[in-house]
Amino acid sequence: MCEASAYLITDGEPELIMEAVDVAIPTEEGELKLINIFGEQRFIKGAIESLSLVDHKIFIREAAGAV
Repeated sequence: MCEASAYLITDGEPELIMEAVDVAIPTEEGELKLINIFGEQRFIKGAIESLSLVDHKIFIREAAGAV
C-alpha cells in the first residue's frame, strides 16, 4: 500500500491527524485538502513541510494564526 499518515506540526511536535491519506491537494484558500482511502476529507490551514516517502509520512506546518 502507498498511503501515508499525515502529521500536523504544532509547537515543534508532530501530531497524527489522518491515516491512510491517498490525496493531498493545495486549495486556493491556502489550505490542504486531505482525502484518505475511505473517502474521508479534512481541510488543514497549512503547507507541506516535508514528505518521508519510505516511511509513508506527510508533515504539515500549521499556518501562522491558524485555529
